[in-house]
Amino acid sequence: MFIRKIGIDLGTTNSLVFLPRKGVVLNEPTVVAVSILDKKVVAVGHAAKEMIGRTPETIVASRPMKDGVIADYRITEAMLRYFVSRALGSFRIVRPDVMISVPAGITSTERRAVIEAARSAGAREAYVVKEPILAAIGAGLPINAPSGSMIVNSGGGTTEVAVLSLGGLVAVSSVRVAGNRLDAAIMEFMKRKYNVAIGERTAEQIKIAIGAALPLKENPKMAVKGRDLAGGLPKIIEVKSNEITDAMADPLREIVRAVKAVLRETPPELAADVIENGMVLSGGTALLRHLDRLLEQATGVPARVADESLFCVAKGTGAALESLDVYKQSISSLRRP
Repeated sequence: MFIRKIGIDLGTTNSLVFLPRKGVVLNEPTVVAVSILDKKVVAVGHAAKEMIGRTPETIVASRPMKDGVIADYRITEAMLRYFVSRALGSFRIVRPDVMISVPAGITSTERRAVIEAARSAGAREAYVVKEPILAAIGAGLPINAPSGSMIVNSGGGTTEVAVLSLGGLVAVSSVRVAGNRLDAAIMEFMKRKYNVAIGERTAEQIKIAIGAALPLKENPKMAVKGRDLAGGLPKIIEVKSNEITDAMADPLREIVRAVKAVLRETPPELAADVIENGMVLSGGTALLRHLDRLLEQATGVPARVADESLFCVAKGTGAALESLDVYKQSISSLRRP
């Protein structure tokens, strides 16, 4: 049996590929390495990420997505072709239908670029759906019901907050603050307090190992390797969790403001549903310790992290592909002439 449907969560930091009845079959960094000499793609995903900061002058490893939107069309097309080939195999008779997630604030021009990139990469038909909708579907929220469901989807580049009802977005806010901004805040803190330079990967490791949205009583610590800015030599320092919490305070406040903005825009009847059912957190940044508690304390609305929060958008693409008629109101495509 030929597999003819594929869902892609095209994220700023990581991209996931979902196949109906198989689940997530690919989870790779959204990074592409390109040779400057002949403009050919050298590596995609994990292999390309390993090259960041380690390539010769003739190879550039970069992220073709910026804040969830295509920043480099040609490289994104090559990356999509790689993902489709990895998921379905290079030999296939039937071209697949592809569904791709896009930010809620995407323009019609950006939406067209995503669809055309998917078609050029081998899709028979391409569909795009806004990320909050797919995240809500993947989290199991009843978005087609005449009641309010609230989702806070926070990935690598953006945090999108939305209240949904009857298959559509009633109130939505998108801020360019998520995992990458938290990493940048940690890097800046290390420079400011310890005069030590660390890279993006080290900052992310610190965030995952000891980072938290609220101070921890146990206040765990971690040895961090970096470069002393004064002498230029390698240096190891010990960092505590609550220091990292303070370092991330400003970007976390921006996320809280986005959540409050959506709650203020929500009609009273739907707001009552949200208070009763609570908000659901999805995306990789939802895994930050106590982010749900921070949002609950700031808004008074119960908050919980979705099961497999990292895969919610990808799972949503699969569910929407399997039930196009059910979710047709939420799906965009450009019909061929």
